[in-house]
Amino acid sequence: MSSHDTEPNTEPRTDPSADPRDDKPQFVLPLVVRIEKDAPPARTDALETAARAVLRLLTDERAAGEGEWARAVADWEDARIRKVVRRARGAEWRRAGALPGITVTGAAAEVRVFPPVPLDGWPKELAKLQVSGTDLDDPAAPGPVPDGAAVLWLNPGLAMSAGKAMAQAGHGAQLLWWALDGAARTAWREAGFPLAVRTAAEADWPALAASGLPVVRDAGFTEIAPGSATVVSAFPGVLDAPGAPVAGNLK
Repeated sequence: MSSHDTEPNTEPRTDPSADPRDDKPQFVLPLVVRIEKDAPPARTDALETAARAVLRLLTDERAAGEGEWARAVADWEDARIRKVVRRARGAEWRRAGALPGITVTGAAAEVRVFPPVPLDGWPKELAKLQVSGTDLDDPAAPGPVPDGAAVLWLNPGLAMSAGKAMAQAGHGAQLLWWALDGAARTAWREAGFPLAVRTAAEADWPALAASGLPVVRDAGFTEIAPGSATVVSAFPGVLDAPGAPVAGNLK
């Protein structure tokens, strides 16, 4: 579960090595979730916080124009859109917090996102962190989707660890951001990026995945098969597609 790559709206590949993006320098977006032994966050809270963390980085002034992160972000987006989720606690979390990045807090979850780094050039403070051990649970079923929130629908047929699902939620948020027009982006950002991560009902997933909304397709290097559709991103009233199930029909 060391890397999570996205291929938005593409057909499954039979030969991962044939992708032209593989010839470019490879970068990864590191995300670190705080998981203390006695107070782990709820799974959905962690997924939603990771998604907002990706959006916060993409819209940070340091990632645009002549900003100090702009070149790294551009190089990262020019190759595979890799995201890696690692866990930290105690002193590990404090050391990670001393590196340039952005910490985003959810209901209880804390996720810190860092500017992209070369695939083989992680800062030592992050390279030491564990990828395994990010399994999380929801103590109670997530509540209804808040009014006006974007929805990142998870594929109900795929079993993903929390770390994998956090990366996929981040992919879904990124594709949704790219799909919105300027006015919608401004409104969403000014509202604080309200969003919800929910698992679609099995009966609704086929129509949702074929609706024309942004779809994340995994490269298949970890956990799931290449080309698997993992997330469909929707923004009711802002980004809709004919035939897409409405929020009330899904859970």
